[in-house]
Amino acid sequence: MTLHELILEPMSYEFMRRAMAISLIVGTSCALFSCFLVLKGWSLMGDAIAHAVLPGIILAYLTGVPIILGAFAGGLSCAMLTGFIKERCRVKEDAVMGIIFSGMFAAGLVMMTKIETELHVLHVLFGNVLGSSWGDVVQSGVLTALCFVLFAFKGRDLMLYCFDPQQARVSGLPIRALHFGLLIALALTIVAALQAVGIILVIAMLIAPGAIGFLLSQSFGKMVAIAIAVSILSCAFGTLASFHLDVATGPLIVTIQAGVFMVALGYTIFKNSKKERLA
Repeated sequence: MTLHELILEPMSYEFMRRAMAISLIVGTSCALFSCFLVLKGWSLMGDAIAHAVLPGIILAYLTGVPIILGAFAGGLSCAMLTGFIKERCRVKEDAVMGIIFSGMFAAGLVMMTKIETELHVLHVLFGNVLGSSWGDVVQSGVLTALCFVLFAFKGRDLMLYCFDPQQARVSGLPIRALHFGLLIALALTIVAALQAVGIILVIAMLIAPGAIGFLLSQSFGKMVAIAIAVSILSCAFGTLASFHLDVATGPLIVTIQAGVFMVALGYTIFKNSKKERLA
């Protein structure tokens, strides 16, 4: 196929330009915070917040509140409730998160099946990137910009907190503020990605880029750069390929990122085994 057929033809459609824009925005923000989640070991927290937005979305729709606010409130309440319960019982945090997010997600599904809404369950769960409006693009862009502002001012502190919380505490950093700041940024990132990839697939986009960067780098700066580059390229290629293959865009992007992770893993294993043989 010629360059025109591969790139220029899909971009001649308005809906593809919107899809490309929101995919790149969401991919960049997810890649950035996936690095923090991987360092902190918070993959399950991203999973929990992503699932917990569903009842917030339904309640916001019923009360006439903007859905973005309902989703943010649902996700953040899950994180806060997890911390509250963890501090008051002997059950470990991962078990508490599993109970909270699965309960909230199930409650959202019950509300969705019993209450008549115009929300399409598949679009909520798996996104509808090709149905994005320019308003969705702007909304995702604003939320992503807020997350990058937080990273610009507190990126080094957040990195130390994720890598070594005890050292961060000894250094006099506001641990509690950093903890909740990271949770808020995570919730904002998930809300920004809902239109593009939905509740289910955003989890993969919040883990895969950071995991790839972690495998292929020895410093946090390089980890972030690799994660963002992989996410941008996979989002761009996935969006264009979904047009030519006539498949769902969000799932294809996640599939590409999973494939890149497997390649990075294979490269790392080969590199380490080669070092061991030379040693």
